Amino acid sequence: MRIAVYLCVEMVGVTSIDVQESLENLAQRLRQAETATIKERLQVLYWLKQDNPPSISAIAKALGKHRSTIQTWLSKYRYGGVEAMLEIKKSLGGVRVIPQWAEATLAKRLQQPNHGFSSYGEIQQWLLETLGVEAQYHAVYQMTRYRLKAKLKVPRPQNSKQNSQQRSAFKKTLPMTLNY
Repeated sequence: MRIAVYLCVEMVGVTSIDVQESLENLAQRLRQAETATIKERLQVLYWLKQDNPPSISAIAKALGKHRSTIQTWLSKYRYGGVEAMLEIKKSLGGVRVIPQWAEATLAKRLQQPNHGFSSYGEIQQWLLETLGVEAQYHAVYQMTRYRLKAKLKVPRPQNSKQNSQQRSAFKKTLPMTLNY
């Protein structure tokens, strides 16, 4: 005895989706779209609502996307409507190794003129010993250099025999001498 099994398989380029919105509604939403991503997704629905809709492969080629991306969008539309299709989830990113409170404490320490650091390794050591925060060198460098926008500058040693009045007079006349 034979049993016939029929599978409903969605073939590549063929879609069995019924777009509920009208062409006018989709055209209006396309004009009001704020981002390119939303516009692309609405454009797919607009093309599929037309009397002679193009294939999924043709739509994908026109948008410069892979056909499986278009199928994913349509799957979201099928189960949640336009709002589900237009929803774009944002990644929260990774968890920071150095907590916010430690970063704020380091920022205060870097602002103090007499308590500088001579290297990022020294900052790494300070975080471990003072705050108990263990972080890799690269994480310390990224945080200090780019998020805190701090450069490690150690004041140059000055000779105690120098005359401070002569030094300040020299600093005042230096810009004038450089212009010549």
